[in-house]
This record gives sequence, C-alpha cells and structure tokens, in this order.
Amino acid sequence: MIVIAGTINIDPASSDDAVAAIVPMMTATHAEDGCIDYVLSIDPVQAGLVRIFEKWESDEALSAHMGSAHIAEFQGAMAGFGVTGMSVERFDGATVTKLI
Repeated sequence: MIVIAGTINIDPASSDDAVAAIVPMMTATHAEDGCIDYVLSIDPVQAGLVRIFEKWESDEALSAHMGSAHIAEFQGAMAGFGVTGMSVERFDGATVTKLI
C-alpha cells in the first residue's frame, strides 16, 4: 500500500472555490481502480490549509491517477487559489494496525 499525505497552502479567500474544484476531482478519483482512500479537505482550524490524504493499492494505480484528466483539470484550477506553499510526502509499504 502507498500512502500520500500533505498540505497545500492557499489564499483563505479561495477556500470556497477550492472546495468547488475538489469535490468533482475526489468523486472521479474514488472511482479509479486501485484507489483505497482519497481526501482533500479544508482544515477547519487553520485558514487556507488544504489537507491531503490518499491510499493506493499500487504504483500503477497512483501513476494512472496522476495522469488522469481530472487531476490535470484540478491542477489548472489550483493556479487561481493563490497557492503559497505545498508539502506532500509518500509512504511505501506502511504496516497497518487497526486501532479501533
């Protein structure tokens, strides 16, 4: 399993526009083969912070996602959100232990 986690810093005034772009991208991503979990969300405490969390079955699934039309469309939309920073990390072969 591959886990992707990160943040995107945007202009807080663009939060509603970001959500409007995130929803269709998330919906399309959930339908992709190999997508276990995929969430981009506006942080409720820190204004202008988008949190990223993804789980993928394989490199092939993640690569297909990164080359998808809905990702390209979202990346184009991001240009209008006043992005001031981004940090994304990939975790490979994570050991999973259910807590609850």
